Amino acid sequence: MLAVAALVGALGVLLTGLRAGDALVAAIPGLPDPGPVTTWALPVVRLLADGLGTVTVGLAVTAAILLPGDGPSVSAYGWLLLRRAGLAAAGWAAAALVMVVLTVSDLLGVPVDRLGAATVVSFATSISQGQALLLQAGLASAVAVLARVGVSRGLAAAGALVALVAVVPPAFTGHAAGAGDHQIAVSSLVLHVMAAALWVGCLVALLMVRRGRHLADAAGRYSRLALGCFVAVAVSGTVNAAVRLGGLEELWRSRYGWLVLGKLAALAVLGVLGAAHRARALPALRAGRRGSFARLAAGEVVVFAATLGLAVALSRSPTPVTEDPVAADPVTEVLGFPMPAAPTAGRLLGQPLPDLFVLTVVVLGAAGYLAGVRRLHRAGHRWPVVRTASWLAGLAVLGAIIGLGVARYAYVLFSVHMVQHMVLSMLVPILLVGGAPITLALRALRRPADPQLRGAREWLLLALHSRPAKLLTHPLVALGIYAGSLFGLYFSDLLGTLMRSHLGHLAMLGHFVLAGYLLFWVLIGVDPGRPRVPHPILVLVHLAAMMAHGFFGLVLMQTTTVIAPDWYLAVHPEWASALLADQKLGAGIAWAFGEIPAAVVMILLVRQWVRADQREQARLDRAADRAEATGEDDDLARYNAFLAAARSPRRFDAS
Repeated sequence: MLAVAALVGALGVLLTGLRAGDALVAAIPGLPDPGPVTTWALPVVRLLADGLGTVTVGLAVTAAILLPGDGPSVSAYGWLLLRRAGLAAAGWAAAALVMVVLTVSDLLGVPVDRLGAATVVSFATSISQGQALLLQAGLASAVAVLARVGVSRGLAAAGALVALVAVVPPAFTGHAAGAGDHQIAVSSLVLHVMAAALWVGCLVALLMVRRGRHLADAAGRYSRLALGCFVAVAVSGTVNAAVRLGGLEELWRSRYGWLVLGKLAALAVLGVLGAAHRARALPALRAGRRGSFARLAAGEVVVFAATLGLAVALSRSPTPVTEDPVAADPVTEVLGFPMPAAPTAGRLLGQPLPDLFVLTVVVLGAAGYLAGVRRLHRAGHRWPVVRTASWLAGLAVLGAIIGLGVARYAYVLFSVHMVQHMVLSMLVPILLVGGAPITLALRALRRPADPQLRGAREWLLLALHSRPAKLLTHPLVALGIYAGSLFGLYFSDLLGTLMRSHLGHLAMLGHFVLAGYLLFWVLIGVDPGRPRVPHPILVLVHLAAMMAHGFFGLVLMQTTTVIAPDWYLAVHPEWASALLADQKLGAGIAWAFGEIPAAVVMILLVRQWVRADQREQARLDRAADRAEATGEDDDLARYNAFLAAARSPRRFDAS
């Protein structure tokens, strides 16, 4: 009954929203018309796909994380949720494939029965919207397979992660990707849909285990997750609506604004229901009374379903921010912002270009670290101020180099892009490694009261000791990733491909930070989980990294071919120097930038080497003292005796 009520509510709100938002405009005679099947089926199938995706995420996350397991395996209820997640994921994949056909019909204005297979395949493999839907179908299929091939909690967590990623691809197309300031529009939409999927999906999963004995504890953990999701949905939704509306007055002047107001009202209702959960339902659930929780959760799911229908209607409705295709600026269409003026210090440090992904990482990284330090201090343990300062400085530099005006120029000038690359791959990782975040997390995170439940600390330990972690943290592998990416990115067509996509650009920047963090964590990190490598070997690895970095800069300076010409020709500013001259400037920056960070790392390596030798010598001295006090030999005493015997003259008996 609950599923029927949720479906009816979602469909009713969807149809009402489509009409209110002018998404069902009658076809103009003479213009291509996809026909009534596509017009009505496309939003309905989109609603079905979003709903199945949300349920899949919630079922997988609840089975892997919220519910306790049975040793290395999921619990009986977890197994049941995984099986249902597999079915939901299979339906999600099918709906995404149907969306491919309906979307190409809608874009071309051709009825479904007149589409050729070649047209559909071409759309799915060469157009961004088709590629996003095809990728979503593939990821959903992978989740369906992962949910059926095993019952381990690690496999369930992998399926949950893949499912959460699978809700993202369509967000990189449509209104957000085509809007001005699409950096923040796309990022806010991705965070919005991920947080909403976690919030709604996990609640649906809890309703499926409402008779389980672990429901009260799981609901308590979900409540904390839901609070974070509520904040993320509210903030990201507000930011995204502001970009699409273009002005506050459009909230009541435009039909799109009316739908946004409807979503805000639904969010307020969900917030009230969530507060009621925390105030009344959770205490009653711990006391053994499940009725209050079930009623509130059922009502919340129905409101969620209606909100999902409203969201689909919003995605099909025209926004107030319209552009004249004749007068549109091609550079703004590509970059998401107008061409910046000639760079000055004020423009490089001002004119921010915020990205909600990076802002979220910086804010959560700083807040989580400071919360861990505070918990240690409350427990009477000290944490070095230098480590805290190093971590916060790394996050500050990360946010500045990606979110300030320098990020605008990094899109259009190779030299500024290289500055961004060097800072993200060398300076930021060194500062972050100096913060020893893993050590802090292992000391500050608390173990769950239930030994069968895996908390953040347990998952972190499993990740540190996993086979992929052991492979990636091998010094030669870390060196290969760091040095190989320099040549692979700039001496192929990869740079231009990544720059043309917001997702690709974010992935590139993230790779810079992660590759640098991995290398310097292996070299100078103090966290547990690092491979035990002799310091002379680490010094050689660092020297090899310095040589590879210098060789890369030298080769780049000698190159006479423009890198990523399709991209830089399209966005080259009139006030800038020639492309090849700017590229040589970037090569010089790459060659010279690494000297100071490399010297700092070498100093830290030698310092750690000396301290390690001092600790080893102190250990041997303590062992010798202990052996002398007890009258027993130890390794050091036997070695000293051997040296003494070697220095004494040998005596030979005369025969």
